Amino acid sequence: MAALPPMPNLLAFEAVARRRSFALAAAELHLTASAISHQIARLETHLAIKLFERSAHGVRLSSAGEQYLSRVGGALSAIAAASDDLRQGVSNSLYVHCSPSLATLWLMPRLHLFAQAHPEISLNLSAAHTHSDFALGQADLDIRYGVPQWPDLVVEPLFEECIVPLASPAFIRAHRLKRPEHLRRVPLSQSNVSVVQWSDWFAAFSDQHAPDRFALRFDRAHMSFDAAAQGLGVALESTTTGSKHLGEGKLRPVLGLDKCLRVEAHFAVYPSRHASRPPVKAFLAWLHDQAAAFTAGGASTTPERALRASAADPARRARRSPIRAVSRGSRSR
Repeated sequence: MAALPPMPNLLAFEAVARRRSFALAAAELHLTASAISHQIARLETHLAIKLFERSAHGVRLSSAGEQYLSRVGGALSAIAAASDDLRQGVSNSLYVHCSPSLATLWLMPRLHLFAQAHPEISLNLSAAHTHSDFALGQADLDIRYGVPQWPDLVVEPLFEECIVPLASPAFIRAHRLKRPEHLRRVPLSQSNVSVVQWSDWFAAFSDQHAPDRFALRFDRAHMSFDAAAQGLGVALESTTTGSKHLGEGKLRPVLGLDKCLRVEAHFAVYPSRHASRPPVKAFLAWLHDQAAAFTAGGASTTPERALRASAADPARRARRSPIRAVSRGSRSR
C-alpha cells in the first residue's frame, strides 16, 4: 500500500475544508491556528499539490482540494462510524446509500417495516447525488439510479417503472390535454438526470419533436412532482416514485398509462464480497420483497391498479423504452 498521509494532517484538512476557516478548525480540534496551518502545509507537501486558496477574504478549497475532500471525507466518516459502532458494541451494522428521490419517495415510507423485521440490525442510510465509493468503505450497499454501467459490481434490478407525463387534474382540465401534440402548447418540466427525457417520449408517441426549451428544470424528482401538483406544468416522471402523489389524487397521467415508457432504472449495487454479510443479505431480501409487493399491488397498491379505469391493460399497451443503453452521467437524483 502506498504511504498514507499522517492522520492528524487529514483531520486538519477535513476540518478546515468543512469549516472554511483555520481558526474554527483549530477550535474544533483543540489546536492553535498555527498548528492547523502547519498540518495543512505538511499535507500539501506530502501530496505535492495546493489544496487551499488563501486570500484576504478567507480560505477556500482549490479544485484539487474539492476532489480530495470528496473521497477523503467519506473515508474519515466511515472510520468514525466504524469506531462508534465498535465502542457501542454494535456488530450488526449496515450502511446503505440510496439515490435521493427513491430514498425520500419510496424507501423511507417502507423503512419501518425493515426495522420491525430486523431490530437486531443498526441501519445507517445516506442519500446524495454521487454514487458511494465501495473502495473507501462508504457503504455496504448502494441503491443507484441510472444506466447500469458499473463493472466489477453485482447489479440487481429492483423493478420496472412506468415513465409518463403527469399533471394535476385541474391543469389537465384547464388545458384540455387529450393528445400528445397538445403537450407542445403547455409548460413542460425537465428532469436533468432522468434516464428518460421528453425527446424519448415524443419520439415514441408523437410525430412532433420535443420543445427546445422547458419552463422548469429540476435535478430531483420530488421537486418535479411538487411543481406539477402546484399546476406549474407537466412532468415526465415515474409512477413508482410518484405513487404517493397519484394515490392522493394530486397528479394524474395526462394521456393515460398507455402513453408510458417502461424502463429499469433503479438497481441494488454492491461488491460480491459483501454478499455474504448477514445484514446485507437480510436487507437485499427485504428490498426485493418490497419491490415485488409494490409491483404486484400487495403491500402497496401500484398506480397502475389505482388508475386502471384510465387505461385498459397498460402493461400490454405501454412501450418499452429504447434508451436503456444511453448514459446521462453517473449522478443520481
